[in-house]
Amino acid sequence: MFYILAFSLLISSQTGHHTMTSIECIPGTDSVKVVVRFEYNLFLQDYQQTIFDDISIEKYSTYRPFPADLANNYINSKISLLTDKTLLYGKLVNLEETADGDIIMKILYRAGKKMKSFTIRNTLLTGLYTDIENLTIVKINDIEKGIKLTHEHNTETFYIK
Repeated sequence: MFYILAFSLLISSQTGHHTMTSIECIPGTDSVKVVVRFEYNLFLQDYQQTIFDDISIEKYSTYRPFPADLANNYINSKISLLTDKTLLYGKLVNLEETADGDIIMKILYRAGKKMKSFTIRNTLLTGLYTDIENLTIVKINDIEKGIKLTHEHNTETFYIK
């Protein structure tokens, strides 16, 4: 819980481009819950660049809410979770736009209950900005750690005892 508060304060004091991601293995289940938050306009720009769509950003900005199937494809192309070197596929369960212009995506992944390793690859906005900081909180069993994934360092692996 401390990391959540610390990261919230850190994000509010950050300059430049950043995203906030929390990743939590739900105890007693085979589920991993991921919550991503960043600026809606940056999401639209990164979506257009990632998907290579001919639709203009102005057209995307008229989608309210943004189509869940498109957001699901985007998030699976930008955030990769692997358990024991097996790629997991996420399912978007909720998408909301905040009053302050951010987008929050909640994604659920199915993973094995007995993980030995857990790898995160986060490339949100890395195609747009070299100064990107994808601030991430990870909670897996007894591991609770805050990490900063960047354009150059976008992958982190945890070994679970």
